[in-house]
Amino acid sequence: MTPRKPKKAPRKASKKRAGQEPATAESARYYYKGNRHKQLRAFVATVKLGTLSRAAESLYLSQPTISLQLQALERELGATLLERRRRRINLTDAGEALYELARPLVEGWENLDRDFQAKAKGLQAGRLVVAAGTSTIQYLLPELVRRYRQRYPAVQLQLANVTGKDGLAMLREDKADFAVGSMLDVPNDITWAPVRHYDPMLIAPLDHPLAQKSSITLQDLSPYGLILPPQRLSTYRLVDLVFQQQQVPYHVAIEVGGWDVIKEYVAMGMGISIVTGICITEVDRARLAVHNMKQYFPQRSYGVVMRKGKFLSAEARAFIDLIRPGLLSRDYDEPGHSGGNGYIRFCPFAR
Repeated sequence: MTPRKPKKAPRKASKKRAGQEPATAESARYYYKGNRHKQLRAFVATVKLGTLSRAAESLYLSQPTISLQLQALERELGATLLERRRRRINLTDAGEALYELARPLVEGWENLDRDFQAKAKGLQAGRLVVAAGTSTIQYLLPELVRRYRQRYPAVQLQLANVTGKDGLAMLREDKADFAVGSMLDVPNDITWAPVRHYDPMLIAPLDHPLAQKSSITLQDLSPYGLILPPQRLSTYRLVDLVFQQQQVPYHVAIEVGGWDVIKEYVAMGMGISIVTGICITEVDRARLAVHNMKQYFPQRSYGVVMRKGKFLSAEARAFIDLIRPGLLSRDYDEPGHSGGNGYIRFCPFAR
């Protein structure tokens, strides 16, 4: 009788699946980084769009997936980042800190291909959107645009002529790279770096009683009707504030938009006006009496307006360098100003 062969011990099932690399500390580290990137994308999208459903839609994910990524991020960081109140999402203090750090990282990653192509091709391609008010586009930007077009003719440049409110909305929605304009109030999420300064100017017809006066006081303006931009714009509010503070009576004869229209009406003898020096040309000085009024009205500053934490494209950096070389590397001590390393912490644009 043939003896039976002893049975072989059954092989233990391998945990390694076909084609799967063995788990190592290195692969786990990269897996963790991949998860962290997804978590930060979900976090930034949720904060930007305000709800989990909108964030999920923008990232082509389900709402439960976004919720799980946010919960995992909070658990790993050991901090509560978001407060869910009804349908809206609000940031905690820790969330504010993380958002300021994470947003430029996420946006930089998403724009990596475009920015690499721009650098590799020497700005031979790309797109730049600059938001600005009418006076900025008409008087401040033309020479800058001419120089930019000469250096980077292949870049598609769009100048969005918008009001201050709409300009800020474009910045917050990433529909504009940056804005150029004057500001009276700087919101907490916006940074502003002034680069040009202009004095307030009284303009009057050449045959006006004020035209020949060498020194003009605020009281001298009181008898004459003013031509000012509409009340919703900051110039009107600023003029009104000065007269109110000095307790000097005044009256507005005409409200009309556009510096060119105001200058034309003044030249026609319909009234006098207080304008910003940015709009005064040599042609204007030949047909209008112009007096500096900085003794009574504040100087107006124009500069670069950005959303805090905004990651600048190569196209945007090149334009800002034309506005003022080295602006991106400067540190600003005044509230609302700062900068460096490509991420600028620079209100509505005054008009």
